[in-house]
Amino acid sequence: MSRCGEDVVSEESEEESNGVNLMEFSDEILLHILSYVPCTDLVLNVRRTCRKLATLCLDKSLTHTVLLQKDYKVNKDKVKQLMRDIGKEIYQLNMAGCYWLPSSTIDHVTRCKNLVKLNLSGCHVTSLRLSKMLSSLQHLRSLAIDVNPGFDASQLSSECKATLSRVSELKQTLYTPSYGVVPCCTSLEKLLLYFEILDRSREGFMLSGQLMVGESNVPHYQNLRIFYARLAPGYVNQEVVRLYLAVLSDRTPENLHAFLISAPGSFAETGATKNLLDSMARNVRLDALQLPKAWINGSGLLQHLKFNNPFYFSFSRCTLSGGHLIQRVINGGKDLKSLTSLNLSGCVHCLAPESLFRKAEDDIDSSILESLVVSCCNLRHLNLSAAHHHSSESIGNHLCQLLSRLKHLLSLALPVCSITDVGASVEKPPSTPNLVPQTFGRKVRIGVQTNQKIESSVFWALMGSLRLLETLEIIGSSFSSAMPRNEPAIRNSLPPCVRAQSVGDSEVAAISQLTYLQSLTLAQLPNILTGSGLVNIGLQCQHLRTLSLANLGMMGKVVYMSALMDMLKHCKCLRDLRLEQPYFCAGAQFFQALSHCSSLQRLCIVSRSGTLQSDAVMSFMASCLEVIMCHMFMGESLTVCKNLQQSIVRSFQAERPALNVVIFPLLHEDLTEVIRDVPMRHLDEITLFKSRVAEEPPNLWW
Repeated sequence: MSRCGEDVVSEESEEESNGVNLMEFSDEILLHILSYVPCTDLVLNVRRTCRKLATLCLDKSLTHTVLLQKDYKVNKDKVKQLMRDIGKEIYQLNMAGCYWLPSSTIDHVTRCKNLVKLNLSGCHVTSLRLSKMLSSLQHLRSLAIDVNPGFDASQLSSECKATLSRVSELKQTLYTPSYGVVPCCTSLEKLLLYFEILDRSREGFMLSGQLMVGESNVPHYQNLRIFYARLAPGYVNQEVVRLYLAVLSDRTPENLHAFLISAPGSFAETGATKNLLDSMARNVRLDALQLPKAWINGSGLLQHLKFNNPFYFSFSRCTLSGGHLIQRVINGGKDLKSLTSLNLSGCVHCLAPESLFRKAEDDIDSSILESLVVSCCNLRHLNLSAAHHHSSESIGNHLCQLLSRLKHLLSLALPVCSITDVGASVEKPPSTPNLVPQTFGRKVRIGVQTNQKIESSVFWALMGSLRLLETLEIIGSSFSSAMPRNEPAIRNSLPPCVRAQSVGDSEVAAISQLTYLQSLTLAQLPNILTGSGLVNIGLQCQHLRTLSLANLGMMGKVVYMSALMDMLKHCKCLRDLRLEQPYFCAGAQFFQALSHCSSLQRLCIVSRSGTLQSDAVMSFMASCLEVIMCHMFMGESLTVCKNLQQSIVRSFQAERPALNVVIFPLLHEDLTEVIRDVPMRHLDEITLFKSRVAEEPPNLWW
């Protein structure tokens, strides 16, 4: 864009000879083109090229909403200049995850007098700075902040509290036991709470979730419409969220239509929470619901809750049977056309009529899945992972065949054992040490399938019918990452499901039919022999931005390395790459192939007994200028890891302000201490493995 103005001023004759002059396009077309340019570039660079662009770059359609949340090149000086030039024109400002900006950067937000929505999640903001900033933002209605240790609500000025009293939408991430600013927000309609409090301090002291509860700091929920709480592992998070819920149990808001609590592990129901749920069953009609598994398992709650036009359900990890799902939730197919997102991850009996005498590995009841598909025909997001969904031999009733009717799906998560053809599932993968299929001396081109039978498989047909799919996860039902959240690394993993033993290269090749695929996760596919299907994906899925591969093929050897390197040469749009594989060799050849991914921003490698070449890593970082995150948890010594990490930071930090580097031995006892310092944006989006399909309601926050 910077040369555009030069051509207009001094090279008009050359443009005319080429037959294209960008400045001859209508303003509407130019504004559409400019909308794809980061706001900092528009204001600080592009508008200085010529008079026409100077006017267009300041158009309200481009300055009304400023998104800095993934503008990794922005620094304090650019933010200062941006606020000085267009601060009064900004109505929505998103700085979420700008962890690299110093806290003093927030002072410049005070220039945005007309701000209505402000997202500062992941930014360093003290109580005093927050008070000063909010005191000048009288029009603010939507706010997202972090509450860190040391936060003191008594430091908030009366002007700040007046602004907070008008805020109707609040997203608050808690790193310390606190109410934060919730008690000041007396007009709340939407409340999103993320609990990231650790059970122990850095010094090793046990933390308490108890708060001083007084009349002055009781939350005001009377106008609440949406309540969402997501808990990281740990008992302190559970203690604190109960204090937030205590007020809800006294009086349930009449307009509440979305109630969602995402809690890992065991989160026991108490008398207060039972009173809350009973009150909800009597007084409200919900459009979105997610509850801890202990609150649903064995209770008749779903039978009494009333729903209006539900758009999101999550029964993740619940023992809900398919019979209860059909009777109590789907209600015979009534009023479920509105449902767009459904999370049944880890719901092992959800496709069976009952769960009392059923084994998790038994075949599903296809009539339950068919009822689900017919009733929820407008589903956009569906998660069936972390369970054994085995289809029977009945013709036409395979899970893949039934799901192919959901033509509107945009994201889908399935267990590996659910995609295999029933006849093929009993076959064992080759046990011979020769991993390349025998072809009687004929050479096999990587990426070209020699067995055409795959095109008649149920999974191939499913991929062919879901042409709009943007996110796909195929995850082994017994897969667990080697790097859990707050615990030491897992040294051993469970074997894959017997039904999954035949899933390999041909199934991966079928995914290449998804032309619009943007995010792909493959984990614990045991029959990967060469990885040839990966090359097909690289060639055909040109919109792929996120790729996560884990435990493919044999665990003692990375059998797909050659195919992976061929694939990466075609992934020009790839931004995030996560690899988890024992004995992975991150050497010169791998990083040379990865250097073809010119858009790559974040790299994470998790490998037990894995090795790396420091010189290759440094060369890669020098050639891929967009990379701002490099996380490698390998089998190298602590000395090797520290030296490489220091070299990368020393060489590239000045040019890349957002650079975040963590290189550390995977099995080291201090791994959890290292992880706690990783910015939440990277930790949540790429470093930690999890299923993300239907994890939250769509458009939960802007």
